Amino acid sequence: MSTRWYPIYQKGNPQLRVFLPNFWMKLVRPEGRQQPSKVTFHCSIEMTKHDVKNYIEKIYNVPVVDVKTRIAMGKFRKDIGKGYIVKDDDVKFAYVTLPKTMKFDFPNIFEKKKGDGDDDMKSLDEAKKSFKNYIERNKDRSDVPSWFSI
Repeated sequence: MSTRWYPIYQKGNPQLRVFLPNFWMKLVRPEGRQQPSKVTFHCSIEMTKHDVKNYIEKIYNVPVVDVKTRIAMGKFRKDIGKGYIVKDDDVKFAYVTLPKTMKFDFPNIFEKKKGDGDDDMKSLDEAKKSFKNYIERNKDRSDVPSWFSI
């Protein structure tokens, strides 16, 4: 449940209240190939199709044709430290269909600029050289931990 509740009523004016909804949506890359007029979101489990549609139309002023939702079950995995079984949280996907005239392209936020790769490659080469030197110095000392080096 959420911790976002209305504050308890108190006598006096003005009644200062801020309502924060329990709903949230996160834009995600589609898992496979998808039509350009469809957008995929992760959303709150409690949201219905109507909530998703209203959320997008009212907040972002984007017309919505259709909304389909599905709940993906979280994975079961073994905890590394303790060794017991842990289940990840379930995730709700919302597939929003926009009008055919609208096209959504996922933004490229990691666009490469000219000259950015040169510095990265230099630092990578330096790191490789220093690691090779470290291995070369300590190749005869396999029983000594890595933090206790020469």
